[in-house]
Amino acid sequence: MKYVSSIMISAAVALALIGCATGSSILVGKARPPITPENVKLYVEAPEDYEVIGIVEASSDVEFSSQAAQNRAIERLKTEAAKIGANGVLLENSGEKSSTVFGSGGGGFFWAAQQKTKTVQGKAIFVPAKEQEQPSDDLSPVGDQQSDQ
Repeated sequence: MKYVSSIMISAAVALALIGCATGSSILVGKARPPITPENVKLYVEAPEDYEVIGIVEASSDVEFSSQAAQNRAIERLKTEAAKIGANGVLLENSGEKSSTVFGSGGGGFFWAAQQKTKTVQGKAIFVPAKEQEQPSDDLSPVGDQQSDQ
């Protein structure tokens, strides 16, 4: 019986540590027809011309890799933006939250596990096609710069 309890407790801890990405959106502008998340571009600086459609946020539990959790949260952020027709997300905040999960088993056995969650938040935006196609002047490769010397 102790063996079965140990297996059940181990399984519960493993399930608590396995993460998934969750997200939400708040519509603050005019919704557009949904698009695919692959067509949503992430911006760290505001494009010249855009319209705010909503506020989006997402989170993902850290399992084995902090970077993998961050990637899942970003993909979920794009999914939430795509649902309301945004073709871009202006990233506003990225961080990590920690919490402790407690449990108990038979015979007075108690356990605790720390759980970390990656979080991302931003504005779901619509960027006109002409703005998306224009290359930025400040992104030229370092080797292409000419010297006046």
